[in-house]
Amino acid sequence: MKHFLVKTLANAAALAVAIWLLNGITLTGENTGRKVLTLILVALIFGLVNFLVKPVVKVLSFPLFLLTLGLITLVVNALMLLLTSWLAGKADLAFHVDGFWTAVVGGVIISIVSWAMHIVLPDKD
Repeated sequence: MKHFLVKTLANAAALAVAIWLLNGITLTGENTGRKVLTLILVALIFGLVNFLVKPVVKVLSFPLFLLTLGLITLVVNALMLLLTSWLAGKADLAFHVDGFWTAVVGGVIISIVSWAMHIVLPDKD
């Protein structure tokens, strides 16, 4: 349970940084509390997408991973962010990613911030 909470907080922080840095990734709401709740729900969706969908996509794209020396990971991360945006829209959450290239840059930002958050946040697992 603690690992899940740490992972969700790291995802929320990483998404918040991407939203702050990129004009093409938006999170809207009536007030700060609603924005925080939306951010946490989007972080949960993002974690679920990365847990369920990303491994399947990575296995299917393994030949491309070898061919591109791992650069396909940028595309996979972008697709996971776009899928999160689409699912958030279906769940009526005010989170949106404008286009593929915004998702690529957002994926890089989220990966870096997520990595840093996992170093900083305590997690014994």
